[in-house]
Amino acid sequence: MSKDILFKTEENVFSYRVAGILIIDNKILLQKPKHDNDYSIPGGHVNFGETSDEALVREFKEEINADIKIDKLIMVGENFFPWGDRPCQQISLYYVVSLCEEDQIPLDGTFKAIDELGDIRVNLDFCWIPLSKLDDIVVCPANIKQYLFSLPEEIKHFVYKEK
Repeated sequence: MSKDILFKTEENVFSYRVAGILIIDNKILLQKPKHDNDYSIPGGHVNFGETSDEALVREFKEEINADIKIDKLIMVGENFFPWGDRPCQQISLYYVVSLCEEDQIPLDGTFKAIDELGDIRVNLDFCWIPLSKLDDIVVCPANIKQYLFSLPEEIKHFVYKEK
C-alpha cells in the first residue's frame, strides 16, 4: 500500500509533491516518462509523516540512486491539470538541490530509472537539458520555465491552471 499523500476520488485527485532543481554546468536535470515529450522537475510525492526535504532526498535516492543536499526552498506551486479523466489539484514545493558527490550519476545525456506511482510502474528518462534549450521543450507546469533561467532569490508562489 502506498504511503503517498495522493488522494483519488471518483471525481478528483489531490497530490502533494516535491521537486529538486539540479543545475550543473548550465544544464538542468529533468525527467519525463519514456514515451512522452513533456518534462518535469525530478521529485515525487511526500509520504505521510515525512517532511518535504526528507521526501525529496528519498525520491532522488530511490529513482536515480543519488544522494543530494537540499540547498533551499525557492518555489511553491499550486498546479491544476487533468489526471487521466479527473481534475487534479497539486501542491508542489520546489527546492534547489546539489549532489553530495558528482560521480553518482551521469552528468550529461540521458539515463533511465523506474518510478512507482501508486500501483503503476513508470519508465522514466532523466535528461540533462542545457538551459539555453529550455525554450525548445515542454516543461510542466508550463509557467515554471520562466523561473529556471534565473532562480528566484526569495520564495516565489505561482499558480498554474491547465486549460
